[in-house]
Amino acid sequence: MIPVFLADDETLIRVALAMMLDLEADLEVVGHVGSGAELIAAWRRRCEDGDPVGVAVIDLQMPGLDGIATAGELLRLTPGAGTVIVTSHGRPGYLKRALAGGVRGFLSKTTSAGTLAEVIRTVHSGGRYVDPELAAEAISAGDTVLTAREADVLEYAADGASVDEIARRAHLSPGTTRNYLSAAMAKLGVSNRYEAAVKAREKGWI
Repeated sequence: MIPVFLADDETLIRVALAMMLDLEADLEVVGHVGSGAELIAAWRRRCEDGDPVGVAVIDLQMPGLDGIATAGELLRLTPGAGTVIVTSHGRPGYLKRALAGGVRGFLSKTTSAGTLAEVIRTVHSGGRYVDPELAAEAISAGDTVLTAREADVLEYAADGASVDEIARRAHLSPGTTRNYLSAAMAKLGVSNRYEAAVKAREKGWI
């Protein structure tokens, strides 16, 4: 039996996914939580109890620690642990950062439960899996000058949202959001956040 942890701040998605994975004869969802901090705490408790930790399936964008930072902490606690990131797009900065950090699975949130179950098995056995469409999207976009968080705030800025609204969506403070926006505008050589978002989208970076 492969123990599975789930972390996603959207409760309905998390609970539904837990129910579907529990239908697999060789998988057991041993915990599902709404944040990276909660996952790390649950993972640490399981390690202290001497139970196998299995595989963690982690949403990329969560409040507080994002999925990749959370996976990094799990790998620090248990080197070689099976970690899978799920995301809505294959932004190159995220994919490269995830793979460089030791994440062994990277796939779309639209993936079926059956495919996710197979990926969990692959990762648990020491293999790797990157969704082909996300990999192609990342490759075609080329190397980005933006950090992952700068790309996040620009994506939320594309529809003309205010700084406060962007901050809320990105789970950041307004001040931090302004800093990311300013850095992105400087890198892209534009005068406002909307122009930065348009230019980044044209290049496939958001």
